[in-house]
Amino acid sequence: MSDAAPLFDSLADGPEDGRAVWLTTSDGVRIRLGYWPGGALGTVVFLPGRTEYIEKYGPAARELRRRGWSMVVLDWRGQGLSERALPDPMLGHVERFSDYQRDLDAALGWIAREGHTRGLGGPLMQMSHSMGGLIGLRALTRGLPFRASVFSAPMWGIRIPLWGKPLAGFMRRLPLALPHDRGYAPSTSPQSYILRTAFEQNHLTGDATTWSWLRRQLEAEPGLRLGGPSLGWLRDALRECARVARLPAPELPSLVALGSREHIVMPGPIRQRMRAWQGGRLDLYPGARHEVPMETPDHRARFYDSAHDLFTAARS
Repeated sequence: MSDAAPLFDSLADGPEDGRAVWLTTSDGVRIRLGYWPGGALGTVVFLPGRTEYIEKYGPAARELRRRGWSMVVLDWRGQGLSERALPDPMLGHVERFSDYQRDLDAALGWIAREGHTRGLGGPLMQMSHSMGGLIGLRALTRGLPFRASVFSAPMWGIRIPLWGKPLAGFMRRLPLALPHDRGYAPSTSPQSYILRTAFEQNHLTGDATTWSWLRRQLEAEPGLRLGGPSLGWLRDALRECARVARLPAPELPSLVALGSREHIVMPGPIRQRMRAWQGGRLDLYPGARHEVPMETPDHRARFYDSAHDLFTAARS
């Protein structure tokens, strides 16, 4: 059995029976996995975005449980309470973007070994947000055992300021490591976006209650905070976007939620991918920002109802 890990229940605001465990990946990195069991229909594996952590998705677990689904979510290496690669804990870094697949493999291996004894039965569905959507799309091309996938604003293209586009193109093509790969990417810093940004200027959610709740989480638990990405993370993320864009769409049902006020990821690659995805659908959310699952109540209800409908149809 896996060792128990901390889960900040009062911050997560999820179902009462949430738990967390420590896992070790194939390359020896300790990561944290959280789960809310008991859904009769199956288990949703949630792949979070950059800077995110398990407790942020307690409300998602509640929404899915109400509709009959268990949920599993993990802290990617380098964020949340999972092991961080560098002495500066605020610097988001991985050596290779493919390392995130090792984290997902560890989670799926744990579900295969212990899921049924933990109340995580039924078919597996994938749900993801932002960076998790790029990791999730790569996972689907590997043939992992998901029946359907729901993406929220997937990071299939990274929004780069106009002045930085020539530099980004150069970095993506350069095969060698750069001396500053373990430093902050240009225009980023050790500060948490949520703590340094006023609600009125934020690009994540139009729901003031949700924004205040996210700030309270990070104020209460500084260990969950993360700042900007490393230059190395940015370089390999750009390369992964380009690599995945060349792959055909997976053969399984999918749904993408995209807000009309998206300013974090690039909508163009999302639209292009979904035009070619047989069995895929792009849902647009007027007025929504980057985090549709954490938007205003009407957007949230529509998102989880649509996900439930897709997952239910894919069970048979």
